[in-house]
Amino acid sequence: MEQKTQWNLMYWVVAALLLLMLQDWWQAARTVEPVPYSEFEQALAQGRVAEVLITDKTITGKLKVPDAKGKTVIVATRVEPDLAARLSQYHVSYARVVESTFLRDILSWILPTVAFFAVWFFLFRRFAEKQGMGGFMTIGKSRAKVYVEQDTGVTFDDVAGVDEAKADLQEVVDFLKTPQEYGRLGARIPKGVLLVGPPGTGKTLLAKAVAGQARVPFFSISGSEFVEMFVGVGAARVRDLFEQAREKAPAIIFIDELDALGRARGAGPIGGHDEREQTLNQLLVEMDGFDASVGLIILAATNRPEILDPALLRAGRFDRQVLVDRPDKKGRVDILKVHVKKIKLAPDVDLEQVAALTTGFSGADLANLVNEAALMATRRRAEGVTLDDFTRAVERIIAGLEKKNRVLNDKERRTVAYHEMGHALVALALPGTDPVHKVSIIPRGIGALGYTIQRPTEDRYLMTREELENKIAVLLGGRAAEKLVFGRLSTGAADDLAKATDIARDMVGRYGMDEDLGYIAYEAQRPRFLDVPEMTSGGCRVAESTQTRIDEAIRAIIKTVFARAFGILEANQPVLERCAAELLAKETLDETAIRELTKNLVAPPLGGTGNSPN
Repeated sequence: MEQKTQWNLMYWVVAALLLLMLQDWWQAARTVEPVPYSEFEQALAQGRVAEVLITDKTITGKLKVPDAKGKTVIVATRVEPDLAARLSQYHVSYARVVESTFLRDILSWILPTVAFFAVWFFLFRRFAEKQGMGGFMTIGKSRAKVYVEQDTGVTFDDVAGVDEAKADLQEVVDFLKTPQEYGRLGARIPKGVLLVGPPGTGKTLLAKAVAGQARVPFFSISGSEFVEMFVGVGAARVRDLFEQAREKAPAIIFIDELDALGRARGAGPIGGHDEREQTLNQLLVEMDGFDASVGLIILAATNRPEILDPALLRAGRFDRQVLVDRPDKKGRVDILKVHVKKIKLAPDVDLEQVAALTTGFSGADLANLVNEAALMATRRRAEGVTLDDFTRAVERIIAGLEKKNRVLNDKERRTVAYHEMGHALVALALPGTDPVHKVSIIPRGIGALGYTIQRPTEDRYLMTREELENKIAVLLGGRAAEKLVFGRLSTGAADDLAKATDIARDMVGRYGMDEDLGYIAYEAQRPRFLDVPEMTSGGCRVAESTQTRIDEAIRAIIKTVFARAFGILEANQPVLERCAAELLAKETLDETAIRELTKNLVAPPLGGTGNSPN
């Protein structure tokens, strides 16, 4: 398209030059070549001039008889009469030269005009770039980045941890390589494939890998780049994108963050967005209008499939959805193997142990983890990255940067030490909880004065009521330890209480785990792939009496579980005192030290000792 624009400009330049040449020839044909003024006076003296026309600058004479060149008209530039009289006595040839001011006159009004438009164009272009509109002449052009087959640099070998998704997309690769094979029995390939999953799981990388594996052009664009402040621009860009892709078919069009473009029409509280809806309508039309047999496949990625317009997800558009979820333990090991190729790893590092520390991490989180571990090893000038570097990198990612300069007084340090050991002892006493990996009272991040890290032994997908209650008990262990030892409460348990309350509310309102309220979901479903707080709705979905019963059920769960955590710590108060004293002395206890200090830990029966606080 850029070359075509340059050729169009060249046509205009050539036409302008030809016009100037024609004008010059016409002027030359009508212009009589001037002669010296002395020659004109000589012709007058010889009587060869029949008549004379005088202007303020020239004198034109019509000859009685044509001269040797066949001319009948001669023109001379006027010279002042007194000067001509003096020059004639010397018998020399003289003439007046008139300086041409045509070019100067033209430039005197062309240059200011050109300068004005140049400044205006420059300022408008800077404004357009800041507003994200692109160039003035390309505002309706697609901004898709085109990666030819050798430029993607990504294949399925570079993508790990999503084996099921790769298996689904291998069919797309095979079709792009051999489309005639798929038409043999009358089958057709899906027009569109939607990659859904949490942020950072590798959806964009997987799309590039499909193009790299199939060795076809890859058009990559974000959904937000279609939507502009001018109505109709986004629709024009959609048309231009599909035109470019058809010219290079077989090819792949990848639209990242599809939810920015494909949000359900009219779903907002104040009506629709005309520009975005026009763009979405154009995308729907284009997806209906192309034939997948030519080798054009549309891939899109989103982490919010629940808000997409139903018209996008119907058969014939995005026919297939591929889940790209957070990896399991084996997937995390495979991802770590890919990323550790770029760093120098110590020979005794077991990636299985690193993967066990990173439950719930996405592919992007694991890449960041490897980089943080390498940076920590570099800071201490080590020869290679060790398991301890990975452990400290996990702590930094989860809890934040150490704040050793944040000095706590003795009273605060004791409170934090007992609080953290309360978490640890309750976790060690309850069955089925994750093992305690490390306890520290070194402040980290923005507000964490201490932290307790538990290391899951396996990935979990279902949890029972008892397991959820144990999780709440571990969260309330810190508050219970403060209550038991000091008889007072502090603000340090604010985050624990919020998390415990959320779990209890989900048990009652979403999972139907309260027998009195029945097996009913009272809470709205949260976004599937986004770990964001639930948005409050405009009104209550249940009756006030039912809401009161829900609040009472949540309060009862918290109270019962807190009593259990308090009972565990009360029964093991000597162990708690010993562990807290050791933690105050060393500031950090690892798994081995904690296991040694808690050998005599006793887990009381359900309900605690009976002496728990009200």
